Amino acid sequence: MEFRVTCRLAYAITGSASFLFNVAPEQNLYQRIITEDLQLVGSAACHELLIGRQRFHRVLSTADRLELNYTAVLELNPQFPDPDTLEARPLHELPPEVLVFLYPSRFCQSDLLARFANREFKQIESGFERVTRFCNWIYEYVEYLPGLTNSSTSAFDTATQRAGVCRDFAHLGIAFSRALGIPARFVSCYAFGLTPPDFHAHFEAFLGDQWILFDPTRLSPQSSFVRIGHGRDAADSSFATIVGNASLIQMGVSTDLGPANPKATTPQFVTVPISTCPSFAPP
Repeated sequence: MEFRVTCRLAYAITGSASFLFNVAPEQNLYQRIITEDLQLVGSAACHELLIGRQRFHRVLSTADRLELNYTAVLELNPQFPDPDTLEARPLHELPPEVLVFLYPSRFCQSDLLARFANREFKQIESGFERVTRFCNWIYEYVEYLPGLTNSSTSAFDTATQRAGVCRDFAHLGIAFSRALGIPARFVSCYAFGLTPPDFHAHFEAFLGDQWILFDPTRLSPQSSFVRIGHGRDAADSSFATIVGNASLIQMGVSTDLGPANPKATTPQFVTVPISTCPSFAPP
């Protein structure tokens, strides 16, 4: 299935500012970029950096306003493995590269939630069933409530307040996973059908020999998720990292079915293209 994603951002700048954008989807076995276009107003150049499969665009602006306009059409081919093969692997069998996703992190204090997680979910034998059980718990007992939490809200806060948004739901799922010895990571994406349209967050747990997607919010079909990047938590997966005096003043995100879909929507914020990005890959 094909999806068209659009991201439009505008910043007011005082002096100069450097940006590291993470809005371009990665290309992998399950999503293929057919066409894409990244345009900037207010910067003479940008460079694309490839770190693993994640794609970052580094920009320096000395103008008083920077505008970014990104559009891509992608083909998604999601895979649905057999749940019976998705067992939680013991620590001594985990691949070295996933071990970092076992540790508590800034927003996912699995150590503070370990007692609760082990009391509520440890008795479930299958790894997939165990993660599904606490995703169901999050969906049932945590209210999706925009405006209550902020960029400092942690998984422990969400477990206490019992309310949050997709970012908070993902952090809580990650914390529960790690508390039970299952590596888990935060994933940012575009998602179809969100109201209002926005970036989305979910998480992946390492089960069997692969990363398996989970979304406790149930706000969008998982088969529509266009993966952007991942990290230990949201601190590693921000759509923009800024050094300098800049503030976000406009934002528009959309995900639609195919480029020719008559019902496709376009964010209201419109930019004027003046430059494109050459490719740059660090050693």
